[in-house]
Amino acid sequence: MIEKLSEVFTRMVDLQVTANLLSYDFVRQAILAAALLGLLAGAIGPLIVSRQMSFAVHGTSELSLTGAAAALLAGIGVGVGAIAGSVVAAVLFGVLGARARQRDSAIAVVLSFGLGLSVLFLWLGPSRAGSKFSLLTGQVVSVGDGGLGLLLACTVGVLVVLAFVYRPLLFASTDPEVAVARGVPVRALSVVFAVLLGITAAFGVQIVGALLVLSLLITPAAAAAQLTASPLRTTLLAIAFAEISAVGGILLSLAPGVPVSTFITAISFAIYVICRLIGTRTRNRRSPIPV
Repeated sequence: MIEKLSEVFTRMVDLQVTANLLSYDFVRQAILAAALLGLLAGAIGPLIVSRQMSFAVHGTSELSLTGAAAALLAGIGVGVGAIAGSVVAAVLFGVLGARARQRDSAIAVVLSFGLGLSVLFLWLGPSRAGSKFSLLTGQVVSVGDGGLGLLLACTVGVLVVLAFVYRPLLFASTDPEVAVARGVPVRALSVVFAVLLGITAAFGVQIVGALLVLSLLITPAAAAAQLTASPLRTTLLAIAFAEISAVGGILLSLAPGVPVSTFITAISFAIYVICRLIGTRTRNRRSPIPV
């Protein structure tokens, strides 16, 4: 095991191999796809954290597996199926769990049913173990031109809608009771946000897999929240951290051939730990010394 890890580290720092691999179109497409996902995840992540919807992200990503497995069974695009599964799940979560006290139970009910369907679809589907495994761990190098175009279109669409509803959505996220009293359509915003979350989670599944999508949608935003309370600065930092994790993870994984999700999760976790230490130290300095 130690020898294997040593070999991985040695190949990881082999810049010549990495440079050679960067000459391939599919590698450059994978990096661009990761950059687009980092932008999406960083923009939407702080709202997920402020709305306390981390479990919803997990449920949405897991149920994108249901849509992808159904697409694999039907012989259509896995990416389209993943988006459909995520959006349907996210809308159900948004409608059934609009109130915080109902959210966890609603997610658990829908999640358990959806995962049961996933098992059935994967069992009925063609015996392509690689395709099935990539639904869990991601397969960014297989994005291709079609998938990249779809990701680009959805990125633009999500960012445009998010910019349009950002202020009322932020208000509804931080103080939903006051927002309702002010006439903000909280339930409608919850459904809109759920759809945006579903689309983002579906593409995250293609990069890091259904099991590890939290590493891009939650961890960068949670790290940014340790450094600042400003919504704008939190979003900008979350985008930067998500880009570093996604693009950096791909670059580090090229030479050793290790799954991309391994490096993405490791980088995002390291960023969170560093930000947590910095934030704790800053707060301790600002806190008054008891007399």
